[in-house]
Amino acid sequence: MNENETILLTADGYLELENELNDLKINKRKEVIKALKEARALGDLSENAEYDAARNEQAKVEGRIKELEYKLEHCKVMDSKASDTVNVGSTVTVMYIDDDEEEEYKIVGSLEADPFNNKISNESPIGAAIMGKSVGDIINVASPNGNYDVKIVKIA
Repeated sequence: MNENETILLTADGYLELENELNDLKINKRKEVIKALKEARALGDLSENAEYDAARNEQAKVEGRIKELEYKLEHCKVMDSKASDTVNVGSTVTVMYIDDDEEEEYKIVGSLEADPFNNKISNESPIGAAIMGKSVGDIINVASPNGNYDVKIVKIA
């Protein structure tokens, strides 16, 4: 991650990361420390698979804690108030011009993207194309599968 990079998050995304961080610090750390103590009690640490596994788990937990702390320190929580233009936090209904099919997407930062739940990143082809646009705008989206046009029907 770029040191000056700002991570865009919705309020829900921020809360999710904060909850994960708290769970790791409060619960997971204790579990790892307990596993380390139990593994040490088994004796010779040089050939102790349980000890090695516990140390590896400790490294993963501490690494994830550092990663989450960094993300939370370098994030900007986007206000999802209704607006006339598409922004991170907006729920947007678009109509695909070619087939008159409508789809609703929630625009989120790249960390929160989940296409299977219609949460698309502001950095995705369609997300980037509709950012800052208004209801009624027709936008050409350049995607790896070719260009297509969408019309913004609703912004919530």
